[in-house]
This record gives sequence, structure tokens and C-alpha cells, in this order.
Amino acid sequence: MRKIIHIDMDAFYASVELRSRPELQYLPVVIASHHPRAVIAAASYPAREFGLRSAMSMAQARKRCPQVVVLEPNFALYREVSSQIHQIFQRYTSLIEPLSLDEAYLDVTENLQGIPSATEVAMRIRAEIFQITGLTASAGVAPNKFLAKIASDWHKPNGICVIKPSQVQQFIQDLALQKIPGVGKVTQEKLKSLNLSTLGDLQHIEENLLIHHFGKYGKRLFLFAQGIDERPVQAERERQQISKEITFDDDLNLAECATYWSGLIDQVWHSLVKKQYVARGISVKLKLKNFQVLQHSKSFKQPLESKNDLEKVLQLLLHEMHIPAQDQFRLIGVGLYQLSPADEQVQLSLL
Repeated sequence: MRKIIHIDMDAFYASVELRSRPELQYLPVVIASHHPRAVIAAASYPAREFGLRSAMSMAQARKRCPQVVVLEPNFALYREVSSQIHQIFQRYTSLIEPLSLDEAYLDVTENLQGIPSATEVAMRIRAEIFQITGLTASAGVAPNKFLAKIASDWHKPNGICVIKPSQVQQFIQDLALQKIPGVGKVTQEKLKSLNLSTLGDLQHIEENLLIHHFGKYGKRLFLFAQGIDERPVQAERERQQISKEITFDDDLNLAECATYWSGLIDQVWHSLVKKQYVARGISVKLKLKNFQVLQHSKSFKQPLESKNDLEKVLQLLLHEMHIPAQDQFRLIGVGLYQLSPADEQVQLSLL
């Protein structure tokens, strides 16, 4: 039986900023640019009490909370703090799958400290994160990734939720389907039309029927309903490409997505440099509100030389896609492929 931990930092971007601005701690703070069509990148917990959340337009946010405090994002700082957190993870396991700057899966079945209890590992990691960064993290501990991710959200902020193998069936029985990662508004409505509202309800539905209605995702839903998720925790070095995505709470048009591209570019470029790789291919992905996926990519003879190159190619790809202004997206992503070690490239250039 595997022991999986999902660590999710609490309101990460906002919390990082508030460390140096304690006077704002109890005020509604959001991270967003001052662009007229900006959307929220992160909201502090006091801001969430006003209904403010990630991906909400600033125009809407100001209507709900006129006194909102807006701070410009500092992705270089967030990456730096994220790196500190990952160094803590590495003391316990080499099986780390980062999902973003502020969350990751850890497989601690055979951990480096030889601690038999995954709960103990999670508690130590959370304590070390707080001691070193002054930030709080929530953790989910479970036998698989699916349950660990749901559990990390259970006692937020600054909480831990443990689902033991013997508790899995009881836990999922009444679990609302909207809690499942990947179940957005469209899928929710479809499930509702089939009179399905909990994972317990799904247990009575045949796999073929779910595949008929939801395609490949139907198979995953069927397995989730049995508490099964065989996906391994994929260490970064095992990946054949580097990609980052963001899913929005509300569907956004292309103009409203603009503020998010730089963060995704920062993340993929940081991963590329950290792994000491170069990339010759770039892909862009946008998922429409009806779940249709639009993708475009380009590859080059020579590797990208800078983050600025990546940004230019991304804009070119978006331009070539001729996306209608009214199209709305629930997810966007950037990927780098055709990877090779940077030192290999240096050797080739010397030949």
C-alpha cells in the first residue's frame, strides 16, 4: 500500500507578500496586476470572506469589496520561496511531483528518514515549512493521489487530514462529486442530470455508461468511485516534457487570460533551468468551457536562448490560432519539449 502526501500552501502568493507587510494581515488582500482587465492571481483568507477568489476579474472584485488591497505579483520571490519548500521535501523523499509553485505530491512509502508513519512525515514537513519560511501548509495523507489531494483541502488553512486505507470506503461514500479534481461546472451539470451527486452514487453506475457520457474521464470517475487511483507520483526528472497549466474558477476569454501567461512562462523556464536542460519545442494549450482542447506548437533547429524567446513564440502561437474574442476558457497551459541536457548542447556548439 502506497503512502502519498499532497502538500498545498495556504494562499501562497498572498501569504508570501504578507510576511513583509504584517499590517495588511487582517485586510482583504489580492495579488493582481494593475492592468484594466486584470484578474486575481491569489486572494488572502480575509479577501475570500468577501467572495474574492483566483481568476475573478478585478472589476468584479472591487464591486464586492471596494476596500480591497491590490499587490503586484512578484513571481521571482514566489519561486525562491517555493525552492526553499522543495528543499524540505527532498529531505524526506526523492519522489516529488510538483503541480505548481505552491503544491506537490510526495510518495513517502519508502522515505529517506525511515519514518513508518506518513502522518508523522506530513506533520514534520509542515512544521519545517513554518519554521523556515513562516508560512503555513495544509496536507492530505492517503493511499493514492486522488484522495490525498482532496484531503489536503479538508481542513484548510493550516490543517492536516489523514485517510487510512480502512477509512477509504467510508470517506468516499458521501463525497460530493464537485470535490473531485477535474470536475468543473460542465461535468457537474452533466452528473446532476444523471441524478449523481456523490461518489457513493457513482458506485452503482456501470463503467461503460460513464465512458459513454464522459469519454476517458468516465473510466477515471469509475475507478475514483471505488477509491482507486493507480497513478504514480512522477518525479520531475522522469518527465519527457515540462509543462504548467492553470485551471480557472470562472471561464475567461483570451484577453482575460493575458495576465496568467507570464506566470506559466516563469514556471516552465525555471524548471528548465533547474534541470539544466534546453528546449527546442514550445506548445500552448487552451481548454474551452465545453472541454474542447485547442493546441498549437512549434519546434526549432536551435534551442530557445531566453525566457524572452519563449514569450515571443507563445504570442506568435496564440496569434496563429486565430482565437475568436468571445471564446471562453477554463484552463490554459504552456509546455516545453524536445528537451536535451544543456551541457550536451554546449559540447555540440564546440564541434
